[in-house]
Amino acid sequence: MPRIPDDFIQQIRDANDIESVISSYVELRRRGKNLVGLCPFHNEKTPSFTVYPETASYFCFGCGAGGEVINFIRNIENLDFFEAVKLLADRSGLKLPDAQYDDTTANLRRRIYEANREAARFFHETLFTEKGKAQLDYLVRRNISPKMIKHFGLGAAPDDWHALEEHLRQKGFKQSELVAANLVRYTEKNGKRHYYDAFRAKVIYPVIDLRGNVVAFGGRVLDNSKPKYINTSDTLVYKKSNELFGLNFAKNGNDRKLILCEGYMDVIALHQAGYENAVSTSGTALTPEQVSLISRYADEVALCFDSDEAGQKAVRAALALFSKTGVKIKVIKLSGGKDPDEIIRVHGKEMFAKLLNQADNDTEYKLSKLREKFPTATDDGKINFLREAVKVLAFTDALERDVYAMRLADELGVSKEAIMQQINSVNKKEQYKKAKNELADAQKQAKELEKAVDPQRIKNVRAAKAEDTILISLLNNGAFYKKVKDKLSSDLFVTTVNKRILEVITERLEKDESVDITHLSQYLTSEEVSAVARLLANQAMVSNTVKECEDCITVLEDERRKREAPTPSQMSDESFLAFFSSLNKDDNDN
Repeated sequence: MPRIPDDFIQQIRDANDIESVISSYVELRRRGKNLVGLCPFHNEKTPSFTVYPETASYFCFGCGAGGEVINFIRNIENLDFFEAVKLLADRSGLKLPDAQYDDTTANLRRRIYEANREAARFFHETLFTEKGKAQLDYLVRRNISPKMIKHFGLGAAPDDWHALEEHLRQKGFKQSELVAANLVRYTEKNGKRHYYDAFRAKVIYPVIDLRGNVVAFGGRVLDNSKPKYINTSDTLVYKKSNELFGLNFAKNGNDRKLILCEGYMDVIALHQAGYENAVSTSGTALTPEQVSLISRYADEVALCFDSDEAGQKAVRAALALFSKTGVKIKVIKLSGGKDPDEIIRVHGKEMFAKLLNQADNDTEYKLSKLREKFPTATDDGKINFLREAVKVLAFTDALERDVYAMRLADELGVSKEAIMQQINSVNKKEQYKKAKNELADAQKQAKELEKAVDPQRIKNVRAAKAEDTILISLLNNGAFYKKVKDKLSSDLFVTTVNKRILEVITERLEKDESVDITHLSQYLTSEEVSAVARLLANQAMVSNTVKECEDCITVLEDERRKREAPTPSQMSDESFLAFFSSLNKDDNDN
């Protein structure tokens, strides 16, 4: 299949300035000639995400994500290359050239979106028929208004094993497309597949992404059977660890404040009560990816989790995840009901407004939990409480530390100076340790990804460094290729990713085509583009001379000889004796 022409890729790059595109997702600040920000692909408090305007590229020194503007859109929007180009073309008013591209994946993705949209329409219409009466009665009992039912597109899956499949097949969808969308599932028995609707006899909650596409569904049973909810499994258009229910509405006009709940009904009840900034996960525990997504749209988040032990455990996990971001956290203490939906139904939205106004910030919440653990009526209790309290306050800003130190001094009869001394001591140790651990965790994640994507790199460090130097030199100086091409072969490369990058670079240089990262991106996977970005981010370590390239080729040839040399156990007796004699000769010469 033909590729997108280089000149159009160049137009995409020119019309979509990398700083402008990335800054709509990441808050960037200038550092010299580059820009830095918090990486949107992993959680961090210390910026390790760098944008290089000169090379129109980006790289995260924490998790290893990198590339150019197209690869950024690929990863941030979960698209393939062709779809990312189309999105950027639409963004800048460019028209894709008339050609047939290898868009098999894009076509299947489009069909899944279309099938989901038609399924959402089917479920919604069914809700108002006899087959959806039980589901509608359930929503009425939960005080969900007709306006909210329409707003969220709520629906009903009939109590039928094939109703949705038959409806969608009549609309022209293939069974394979419905399976790919996870709208239809199958079991295998005696070598034969038996297909059935994924959702049956359930209230349906469509999950809509930020671009308004229906990407998944949640379904709730009408009785007490388990599991209470079933959800769409991951598909080409949906990764449940990345999505938030209600964010398509909540991201608009929220003053950069969100309320994070546990379930679909909590979000719907809060929106109905006027809190249109409520969101929830879709049947999973809160994930780092969802926290990164939230931090793009909010500076403050109120956690609104159930008051039971499971809910409080979720609060603690959420606080740990958000501690790696700059997002301010509040924790709502629910009373008068187990969740916001019940509180609003029983006591009205005024009660929830009161609880929201009284919400503890994360520091107050942690201190209140310590008070429960260490009663301060005794001297031992006070000491144990303070020892843990100063660890909490060590991670707050200077103003917060001063206020809480004064409060605790008055409350416990201890001097403020003594508390501040302990806080500052812990702060120095813990901040250094936390920053070190944060970087170590991100680098470990990057190493694990690198090991999974390119395991040979770990085993061949010297060769990998030589390969990197050659690639950086060719990326910066394409003219070097003609001077070293007779000695340079991809067979010398041992790392999978570098070998693939070299093959693409040399193929383009043979045709006198650009090896700019933007032009390489359509020939490489997202991970391979990240590897190119890593090379560009480390180019200062390379002197960029033909002699250096030649020396690195010599290193690779030497490494190949070592790999191909037989071990003593593989040698014949004659060869081993000759090898042994040569070692003795070398020793005598020395």
